[in-house]
Amino acid sequence: MQVILASQSPRRQELLKLFHIPFTVRVADIDETMDESKPPYDEVARVSSLKAMAVSREESDVVIAADTIVVCDGKVLGKPKDEADAHRMLNLLSGRDHQVMTGLTVLRGEKILSCTEVTDIHFRALTEKEIESYIRTGEPMDKAGSYGIQGGAALFAEKLCGDYFNVVGLPVCRLGKLLKEIAPELF
Repeated sequence: MQVILASQSPRRQELLKLFHIPFTVRVADIDETMDESKPPYDEVARVSSLKAMAVSREESDVVIAADTIVVCDGKVLGKPKDEADAHRMLNLLSGRDHQVMTGLTVLRGEKILSCTEVTDIHFRALTEKEIESYIRTGEPMDKAGSYGIQGGAALFAEKLCGDYFNVVGLPVCRLGKLLKEIAPELF
């Protein structure tokens, strides 16, 4: 049995190391486009399950897949296309509440467990200078919603309700529960 992380995210890899379980990384090559007519809560779980099913594996292997989005006023904020898009997203989040949703899937053989973890966040009002300065760091460019709470955006998050690690990209408490259910011998 192997544990496979279907993600190239360095943040997810670091968080999975908290479990002290050896794992292999296999990147899922799928279309991550979400159906805008369906609730983001459901779509992010669907995408994570597609990722889990897309990687090569043996019957006894355990596959972990995740997909993280930021949702503000019902609008999904994925990774920015460019600096202007990052600016638009950060401006939208300034002084407002939003949710970080991570679809999480654990698969073994024919058994698949999927869920969506939600964390509520409030950003304080940001100045134009703060937004521009943060974008210049390059940090927002590969992150949903154009920010990393574990980095410079920690200065923006005034309030958080839920799993902090979910905002980083992998809800580790929920993952631990799913792993115990699907592969109790790991613990």
